[in-house]
Amino acid sequence: MDSTLHLPTEEDMELVEFARRIVEANGDGEVHTVGAAVRDARGRVFGGINVYHFTGGPCAELVALGHARAAGARELATIVAVGDRDRGVLAPCGRDRQVLLDHHPGIRVLVPTGDGIRSIAVADLLPHSYVWADQAAPSEPGCHATARQSMFFHRDYLDAVRTGRKTTTVRFRDPVATGPVDMVFELDEEVVLRGVVTQITSKRVGELNRTGRHR
Repeated sequence: MDSTLHLPTEEDMELVEFARRIVEANGDGEVHTVGAAVRDARGRVFGGINVYHFTGGPCAELVALGHARAAGARELATIVAVGDRDRGVLAPCGRDRQVLLDHHPGIRVLVPTGDGIRSIAVADLLPHSYVWADQAAPSEPGCHATARQSMFFHRDYLDAVRTGRKTTTVRFRDPVATGPVDMVFELDEEVVLRGVVTQITSKRVGELNRTGRHR
């Protein structure tokens, strides 16, 4: 099995059920046929339903993203879409994949596979994706961006970061800026995950609580 695929967690399956309830309660078999649910880094869940139209009405995933944003959610961890008439979990279309990658590059997506529902990072769901000029490496033709920054993590955090359980980190005398980042995990064979620093909050050491010191 592809190493980028992960078994769904209990929270993931709750997200699937949330999306299923949305389309069961509100679907009409014509315009509204897919429900979606997205979970943010704080564990809050937001739903959406598609609005089909021949001019290109929004998919359920995009409606869910808008709902989350309107509610103040900024860091999104996992998203899923479920079809009506017992179609189950659906993989996002190409447009949705590009939108997710552009706006939430650290998000994981629940998709159907031959072995059941699995979780996958959106960057792995859209390999060889288009990269905007201000995100590309300076070696790429026509690009004027600065090199990606790196953040180093202990190996024990790898699974938590991959699954979206860990979305924050505390840094001491390790300057970092908002924007794209390579998260480097120091294993026997170095593992690098791509992510984005979305927010930085400065604190005095004495202001950190016991939990924060160990993130």
